[in-house]
Amino acid sequence: MSLNRRFTPLALLMISINGMVGSAWLFAPLYAAKMAGSGAMMAWLVGGFMTVVIALTFAELSVLFPVAGGTAQIPQMSHGMFASFILGWAAWLSAMTMAPIEVQAILQYASNYFTSLMIIENQIPVLSTTGYVWATISMLAFCVINIISFKGLVRFNHGLFAFKVLVIVVAVYALIHNSFYTENFNGMSASVFSATGWHGILTAVATAGVAFAFTGFKHGVELAGETKNMAVAIPLAIIGSVIACLALYLLLQLAFIGAVHPTSLLGGWDQLSFVGDVGPFAGLAAGLGLAWLVKLLYIDAVISPAGAGLIYVTSTARILYAMSEIGYMPRWLSYLNQQRLPVAAIMLNFVLGMFLFLPLPGWQAMVSFLVSGMVISYAIGPIALLCMRYELPDKKRGFRVPAAHFFCALAFYFCNLLSYWTGWDTIYKIMIAMSIGIVFFLIAALRGRIAADAIGWKSSLWILPYFAGLGLISYYGAFGGLNIIPFGWDFLVIGIFSIVILTLAVKNRASYCGEVSYDEQLAVIPTT
Repeated sequence: MSLNRRFTPLALLMISINGMVGSAWLFAPLYAAKMAGSGAMMAWLVGGFMTVVIALTFAELSVLFPVAGGTAQIPQMSHGMFASFILGWAAWLSAMTMAPIEVQAILQYASNYFTSLMIIENQIPVLSTTGYVWATISMLAFCVINIISFKGLVRFNHGLFAFKVLVIVVAVYALIHNSFYTENFNGMSASVFSATGWHGILTAVATAGVAFAFTGFKHGVELAGETKNMAVAIPLAIIGSVIACLALYLLLQLAFIGAVHPTSLLGGWDQLSFVGDVGPFAGLAAGLGLAWLVKLLYIDAVISPAGAGLIYVTSTARILYAMSEIGYMPRWLSYLNQQRLPVAAIMLNFVLGMFLFLPLPGWQAMVSFLVSGMVISYAIGPIALLCMRYELPDKKRGFRVPAAHFFCALAFYFCNLLSYWTGWDTIYKIMIAMSIGIVFFLIAALRGRIAADAIGWKSSLWILPYFAGLGLISYYGAFGGLNIIPFGWDFLVIGIFSIVILTLAVKNRASYCGEVSYDEQLAVIPTT
């Protein structure tokens, strides 16, 4: 039994935007401002530009190979099963974090009224026992909606899209109209023209929720195997969603910075604190006496994260489904119900997702972990695109990236920068998680569950040097490391490292044998 082609171009675009407009808009403007001050505006521009460049590579690949769980399947075509497993593992771990992140956001906002949901540990709001019970109920609700009715999910998605965008527009207008202090932007030029300012800007990109806000573009990759009119739908969803959300987030950041009363900034942006800042926009609205906006924001503080979490339950299950179909995971995880939805994968993600609340307390810790793992999985985009340009030079492409060598090199460099900027404290955790994945793969290989000739050891020679190099640069770098590689010089080090790894990965690519072709996908996947 195979997945249906069910998503129209408009539906896929709205799914991607819904995936981006989740808890990030509720929290990222606060955390970005605390790290970068008014330079947070630059953080969104940098994050948006980097994501568009990376997304371009996935747009071409996903149209060329419209498969479910493309993050797991595309590297199998370019580098064999070991590379596919490791990058699919990274994508799955990070994407699985999304639903818990959105639940954390819902309960954190709700704790303003229901204080028993959260306790403060080391100045970080974490779930109490009561909060954990409600987190379980929320996570289960996401799964049930996904499993019971696909049509209901699509209709729910349309309604969520309209409501969330409307609330953002209303909130931006209300804050700018009622409170806008232009002097709050006076430090922007100092941030842009100083090394210290850029350090804060780039840290905000990776850890304040900026890069996290754009991860929704991957929905177009994971759901490509269920999409109609791929040549239009996939580029529209992948690239269009990033551009649309960049505009929304810039407006939100502008409104947030302008609305903060100057007296709250006497100790500097990093000491910013105001009543109700556990729910930043609602806190600002309350301080301005906008009771109607406070109520609207609290309603959206449930609806926006719930919509994004719901969509991520959908796409994350496709990664696990694809890994099961390939043979990395038990076959029962590819079980589909009568509506051809991956029920087993959805439920396993629920169980494992509940455990993530324990080692990653707080919204920001979860976000940093997700970004670090997600951008590692992004790396296959530029690498695989170059590989397929060599392996399938004459293949007709519904979408084609211009100047592919330049954009792929730039995209891979951006992936490594984003990962590095999350800091050593996050990098070492993701490296431990990746090592566990390698152990699982080796056990499966030794037991004969994976065909020896399909593993692709030679074509995966770049994987271990890549992880080791990222870890070492982070450990000795200026973002939570020993600062032996000072800020500024680390850009050069990562640039050289990126060129070496990209060259090694493309040179040692696997020979493409046509395991999954565009025409074959159209032949076997129903269009109902």
